[in-house]
Amino acid sequence: MLDQILAQQTIAAVKEIFDTDIGQELNLIQKTRKEFDGDLTIVVFPLTKILRKSPQLIGEELGKYLQTHSGMVQAYRVVSGYVNITIKPSFWKDVFIRNYGDPSFGILKPAAEDPVVIEYSSPNTNKPLHLGHIRNNLIGYSLARILGACGENVVKVNLVNDRGIHICKSMLAWQRWSRGETPESAGMKGDHLIGKYYVLFENAYREQVKELVGAGMTEEEALRQAPLMGDAQRMLKKWEERDKETLALWHRMNQWAYNGFDETYRQMGVDFDRIYYESDTYLLGKELVEEGLRQGLLQRKEDGSVWADLTAEGLDWKLLIRSDGTSVYMTQDLGTAQMRYDEFHPKKLIYVVGNEQIYHFDVLKLILKKLGKRWSDSIYHLSYGMVELPEGKMKSREGKVVDADDLMQEMFVTAGKMTRELGKLEDFSDEEASGLFRQVGLAALKYFILKVDPMKTMVFNPEESIDFNGNTGPFIQYTYARIQSVLRKAAVPEMSGNDFFSIDYQPIPKEISLIKILAVFPSTVREAGEMYSPAVIAAYVYDLAREYNQFYHDHSILKATEPAQVHFRIELSRFVGNVIKTAMGLLGIEVPEKM
Repeated sequence: MLDQILAQQTIAAVKEIFDTDIGQELNLIQKTRKEFDGDLTIVVFPLTKILRKSPQLIGEELGKYLQTHSGMVQAYRVVSGYVNITIKPSFWKDVFIRNYGDPSFGILKPAAEDPVVIEYSSPNTNKPLHLGHIRNNLIGYSLARILGACGENVVKVNLVNDRGIHICKSMLAWQRWSRGETPESAGMKGDHLIGKYYVLFENAYREQVKELVGAGMTEEEALRQAPLMGDAQRMLKKWEERDKETLALWHRMNQWAYNGFDETYRQMGVDFDRIYYESDTYLLGKELVEEGLRQGLLQRKEDGSVWADLTAEGLDWKLLIRSDGTSVYMTQDLGTAQMRYDEFHPKKLIYVVGNEQIYHFDVLKLILKKLGKRWSDSIYHLSYGMVELPEGKMKSREGKVVDADDLMQEMFVTAGKMTRELGKLEDFSDEEASGLFRQVGLAALKYFILKVDPMKTMVFNPEESIDFNGNTGPFIQYTYARIQSVLRKAAVPEMSGNDFFSIDYQPIPKEISLIKILAVFPSTVREAGEMYSPAVIAAYVYDLAREYNQFYHDHSILKATEPAQVHFRIELSRFVGNVIKTAMGLLGIEVPEKM
């Protein structure tokens, strides 16, 4: 908004002063850094090569011209090739009047063009979702909303890893030790029941390995030759050979997992436009591998296994088909990528996957390129850091994980306890209170995770996340509820822009500070989309909520001395509330109307 206006004025100024057209492609405008005075900064350095003048001279000329001709520049200061611009106070009032009543402020309409496809979640059907999956889902879902707000046509997809050796481990354990146990007979969610048998397999497998090592084998030999692992590998081969009994068990147990996942997704508040299953895509991957063999792009070794030689690209050989004919993860990812390209022709294909898979996606792109798929350059791996707990890392094979369902339930209970203690349940029915606890608990969880840059490893602390003070989701929710309380007490309809133009009122500095933050919301949304980072939105909405609370503490709204000031502050509060709701919505967080 303001940055775009200043950019256009800067382009016009360069044309007028230096008789040079610089076009729209140069990114000359940025927010002024906090340690300097000013609202926006013109970055002069890109102009020095074009104009062949010093950055100081260009900066001084631009500053003088804009101060005289722009209508919005009050002052400027040139600092080492940067022109820090201070906007006139009267202009901020105009910015407010032009935008406060726009319900879609900061949000662009989706363009009718090739979509951006975002894959997130990607669970395995051998265990329930855990805390790591929560971060994955929250980042993916929020990014989809942010890119949608940037005008992208977004398709949210999920790839369920429903086949492979890990699935066979759970199936084998259930076959041997379940005595026909089902989710209904056990009183457990289906994904939890399957996870129980995955852990049983791993425990028994480790015991066998330990015994073999004690009998004289090396650990590497024992890991390969333990009887349980051999049985699981034979089950996988039977699955790929379409053995009826194996397929029947696979269908039954996978459905338990799907039902469990759906319940968790509903509770978490995330969804998908399209769900893929690895069992449907791995054969297409095999076809791509066979095509690569026929073209001499891949190599089959003496044992029958198929490999991609990536040594020329600085990597190593990558296995695609095992010697027994079974496929690997890379095989199905090749098939899935091809299927998505054929279905959507996406301009960007984003995979939200942990940073331990960086090498995997480097290899995926290289193999697709080797196979002649030019669209492989559209693949982007949004690599995020792992989530740890104050007590350390999680280990799913040992059952030492924070289950997503249990964590969300714990957050709801904690939210209820703290809300009651703070006395925020006046006039709430039991049903309303339950809904509030859910909103607050999820806000605490989501905001605490999303405020951290996705690339960073983070420690999730439930107690810190649910504090009603500080940089937390509940604090921002409470700010929104406070604003709605003010509006209910005011009991006045929203004013029109014409009404405001007729009011002779100049905002005070604290009100201008709020308007300045509101004004950069559109550019903040764009920045979050360009950086693929919900943390940018989280930082913004916290700054806005904090600034409003300081304003609320220092200045009366409904009891201000002048009627014009009362009206202005009511509408300023309404605008802040609308932007908080929109920003939190981009993070997938609901805001309550009262607390």
